[in-house]
Amino acid sequence: MVLLTDETAKFSVGQVIHNTLLDYRGVIIDVDPQFQGTHSMPSASPAAHDPASKKSGPWYHVLVDGTADWAYVAERNLEPDSEGGPIDHPDVIDYFDDLTDQGYHRPTYSIN
Repeated sequence: MVLLTDETAKFSVGQVIHNTLLDYRGVIIDVDPQFQGTHSMPSASPAAHDPASKKSGPWYHVLVDGTADWAYVAERNLEPDSEGGPIDHPDVIDYFDDLTDQGYHRPTYSIN
């Protein structure tokens, strides 16, 4: 998966969010400016299967707290997390190296 950002996105990669529709916390690992999913992809949001909801963007790839699941979520179903604290997900270490007050920080890689 290529990590993208979208200048019109309300949320950013590494930001800890709350899903208002299904009441879970998570961390954003990728942003799509428009719906890019398929019906076969796993999702913790029934909105991903609603053709009308696919017209609104952006959409976010989210690691779901307290599970090994991820979700594909429309922006309108997200808000900033107010609980605070780390996200408990086995893949967090694959994407981020540190949690700050602003969210998770992606590691910087260099080619020598």
